[in-house]
Amino acid sequence: MTESSTREKATGPQFMAEGLRPSGAVHRNLDPHALIEHALRRHEGQVVREGPFNAITTPHTGRSPNDKFVVEEPGSQGQIWWGKVNQPLSLEHFHRLRDDVREYLSDQPELFVMDLFAGADRNYRIRVRFVTTNAWHALFVRNMFLRPKPGDLEGFEPDFTVLHAPEMQADSERHGTRTGTFVTLNFGEHLAVIGGTRYAGEMKKSMFTVLNYVYPRRGILSMHCSANVGPEGDVAVFFGLSGTGKTTLSADASRGLIGDDEHGWSDDGIFNFEGGCYAKVIRLSADGEPEIYATTQMSGTILENVVVDPDTGAIDLDDDSITENTRASYPIHYIPNHVPEGQAGQPQNIVFLTADAFGVLPPIARLSPAQAMYHFLSGYTAKVAGTERGVTEPQATFSACFGAPFLPLHPSVYARLLGERIEKHGVTCWLINTGWTGGPHGIGQRINLSNTRAMAHAALDGSLADVAMTTHPVFGIAMPREVPGVPSEVLDPRATWDDGAAYDAAAKKLADMFRSNFEQFAAEVTDDVRAAGPLA
Repeated sequence: MTESSTREKATGPQFMAEGLRPSGAVHRNLDPHALIEHALRRHEGQVVREGPFNAITTPHTGRSPNDKFVVEEPGSQGQIWWGKVNQPLSLEHFHRLRDDVREYLSDQPELFVMDLFAGADRNYRIRVRFVTTNAWHALFVRNMFLRPKPGDLEGFEPDFTVLHAPEMQADSERHGTRTGTFVTLNFGEHLAVIGGTRYAGEMKKSMFTVLNYVYPRRGILSMHCSANVGPEGDVAVFFGLSGTGKTTLSADASRGLIGDDEHGWSDDGIFNFEGGCYAKVIRLSADGEPEIYATTQMSGTILENVVVDPDTGAIDLDDDSITENTRASYPIHYIPNHVPEGQAGQPQNIVFLTADAFGVLPPIARLSPAQAMYHFLSGYTAKVAGTERGVTEPQATFSACFGAPFLPLHPSVYARLLGERIEKHGVTCWLINTGWTGGPHGIGQRINLSNTRAMAHAALDGSLADVAMTTHPVFGIAMPREVPGVPSEVLDPRATWDDGAAYDAAAKKLADMFRSNFEQFAAEVTDDVRAAGPLA
């Protein structure tokens, strides 16, 4: 199928499955240049001086987790991890919302359709169709997902469809939603319906949630992680919540980037879910992260909520006046050392990343398999003071499997698959703290990025295989006494504090938080995993 703009009849066979009867123009599978032209014509944003397209998504500049729902339908209802993450929406309410969205989309003067894939391994890939009202949102999903090759779209029938109506507001009483914003997933109908928000990440993360439902039921571990591969074929996986360095550490010029956010782990190895990257760009610099910074100067990149000088058109990546969560979406081939296939073999190393704002955890430690399971289920990082209204001191954040908002199944499902693979492939597991040292946020300082990179390199290249280790007195994890290229005095976190007693009190406080959070998983894990938490 050639990329072109077409006007389809209301009875067009391509839209029978979606229940749409479009009365206006339908633009299908356009290339980036055409999508940008449409976006500019429609005044959806601006092309900035450096080349990318910048869109403003206010008032929503991030995900709306309280407006995300999973439909109660017979096929999946008994498998869903119901609760705050997966809020139920009745089938009756969903059908009203779905039908109203279909009517809304059908009445639009223009629709943009993209047929794409999720899952780089052709044995497991999922066909996805996105229907949206905005050209720049169509370009976003084209950047983020796997773009079809010649012949791939012949006879294309989607396994999952996303209906995207960013300007439409739900009626809470009629549709059963909390507000006018809605992110709804119906696994039985293979349909996502999203609206009331222009923030593009909702489309990406909705499909990640879908894959987190589909793949584990096929014996594939789905993971919120980045991944890269060394020159000898050694694969590393980096788990971490937003802001912990997942994208930064995986974009390593000495290693090939498999992907920066979402992957599957099958019997054949690691494969990327996506065909692009969605990087935070606040305070991004050419010196600190040159590969990612370069993408902010490229045509085809989409920037979200970046401040632009109205006179010169220049972007200011240091300006957070719109949001701290400024983003860049770009195809993965914009990173020079990407892996074109999007897949590689079995991992040799797993790295759990945390930004510990309490300044307690060591900058690097080796984990036993049981400790790895404990930290995987804990999914710890910390918010720093000032990032949210009312946050005046560091706050612990625990997100199961480093991705709880995207887990439709119970975390124990993913943990079991991870444990089996760690054992089968003899994977070495590490904890790297990219947060604070010498004290908590406000007293200590952020761990030097060059030191963090040196520690990650040493862990992955085997330099730490035989070095002497010290056991952390509270968390029981093994801390290397030396790391090539890193001052030894930074490796023991207690030694970096001026007041040892204050460190001990902070460590005890954090350990209590870990134990309290883990109570929810205690009945689901083995004795050795339960015992792998803090020692005191």
